[in-house]
Amino acid sequence: MENNQNNNQINIELSEEMAEGTYANLAIITHSNAEFVIDFVRIMPGVPKAKVKSRIVLTPQHAKRLLLALGDNINKYEEMNGVIDINDNNAPPFPMNFGGPTAQA
Repeated sequence: MENNQNNNQINIELSEEMAEGTYANLAIITHSNAEFVIDFVRIMPGVPKAKVKSRIVLTPQHAKRLLLALGDNINKYEEMNGVIDINDNNAPPFPMNFGGPTAQA
């Protein structure tokens, strides 16, 4: 008899370019009644224009799963490495109201 666990596995392909990742130091989150949109932005010191480096569109259910998974991973990280300090006094001031409901991450 075959193992049912094999039927639940997903083969995920990761290209070499995607595996390198993209650096972002700002996330802008907006939502409608049907989806959440997360724009990952890179802001560079002394550069007046910031670029969206990636946009992810999620259903509300997947957005909540992401929230829970990220929280779980942050808890595990902090258990091993100490509390992450988010009170960065060196962070550049920038407007957070790019249009629509937004949140900073």
